[in-house]
Amino acid sequence: MAGDPYKELGVSRGASADEIKKAFRRLAKDLHPDKNPGDAAAEDRFKRVTAAFDLLGDAEKKAKYDSGQIDADGREQYAGFGGAGGGGFSGFDFGKGARHTGGPGGRASFDDLDLDAIFGQFGSGMRGGPRGGFGGGKGADVRATLEISLEDAIAGAVRRIQFSDGRTLDVTIPKGATDGQTIRLKGQGSAGRTEAGDALIELKIAAHPLYRIDGADLTMDLPVSVPDAVLGAKVRVPTPEGEVVMTLPAGSNSGKVLRLKGRGAMANGRRGDLLAKLVVTLPEDPDEALTKFAEDWRTKRPYTPGR
Repeated sequence: MAGDPYKELGVSRGASADEIKKAFRRLAKDLHPDKNPGDAAAEDRFKRVTAAFDLLGDAEKKAKYDSGQIDADGREQYAGFGGAGGGGFSGFDFGKGARHTGGPGGRASFDDLDLDAIFGQFGSGMRGGPRGGFGGGKGADVRATLEISLEDAIAGAVRRIQFSDGRTLDVTIPKGATDGQTIRLKGQGSAGRTEAGDALIELKIAAHPLYRIDGADLTMDLPVSVPDAVLGAKVRVPTPEGEVVMTLPAGSNSGKVLRLKGRGAMANGRRGDLLAKLVVTLPEDPDEALTKFAEDWRTKRPYTPGR
C-alpha cells in the first residue's frame, strides 16, 4: 500500500475497531469493481482500502503499525544489525567482496553494492520480491457462515453469499453436505501483495419445519386418522425428495415408527434413514356421528391404553 492506512480509510488514529470497520464497509461498497466496471482508479483505490483494512482491522497488526514495528505494507522495521544498541551494519559481509564499515552518522551506506547479492544471503523475499516483503505477501483468509436448507445439504445446490466488503459470491454446496462443514474457496479472501487469501465458508443447516436431524437419520411425526390406524391403509409420507406411499398396518397406535431406508440425512459419508412416528389424530371438529360412535365404544368396549 505504501501510504497511511488511516488516511486511506478516512479515520483518525484514535478510531475504534467498530469505526474502522464501518469506514471500510462504506468505502468498499462505493468502490467495489462490480459497481465501477472499467474504472481503473476506483479499482486501485478499492485495493488500497482493502489493504488498509487488512492492516488496521487486525488488532495485532494495528498495534505493531502504531508502534512502528511494521510499515503500511506489513513489513518489519529493523533498527540495524550488530554494533552497540543495534546501530548500523558494522563489519557485515555483503558478499562479492564488499564489506561495509558504516556510513555518515553510523547509518549503512549501500553505494556500489549489489543489493540482490546482499539480500540473497537471507533468502528470497527480503526485498519485497516474489514473496512480497518481510511479512510475506498472501492476504488474510476471510470467514463467513452460510445457512442452507436440509434439502440443499442432501441434494447439493448453488447459493449466493455476501461478504462484509460488499462482494457477492456463488458457493457450490456439495451433495451430502453436513452441518458445520467448511468449504475453502481459494483466492477469494482479502487482497495481498502477491496473492489473495482464501474464503472459508462454514455451512449451517437451518432448522426444518418437519424433520429433526439425529446423526445420519431424520425423524418426523406422521399424523394418521383413526380409521386408517384401526383398519390399516396406504398413507403418504413426505421425504426430502418428495412423497412416497407406505403401508400402514391395521391396529397401528401412536408412537409406532415407520422406517424408510436411505431417506435420511448425511453423516460420516453415509445416508441414514427417515423415521416416521405415527400420531393418531382426531378431526378438529368431531361431528355427532363420531361422538355417538365413541360413546358406544366406551360403553361396550372399554379398555385401558398401554395395558
